Amino acid sequence: MDIRNLRYNADKGVYKASVDIERFGRTFRYPCEIAGPHDMDTSIVVKRMHTRALQMSDTPVG
Repeated sequence: MDIRNLRYNADKGVYKASVDIERFGRTFRYPCEIAGPHDMDTSIVVKRMHTRALQMSDTPVG
């Protein structure tokens, strides 16, 4: 997975990004948004973005 254009929207208190998931030789891009404070640990932001993108995907993992 690859996170692109990660940014923080202070007005809404959310992180936004495009998350790319590669499956079966194809790349699928999901626009993700997660709530959190501006000083949230980067590793938590990344993990939640990945989780959100997988939830949006209709392709089973594995």
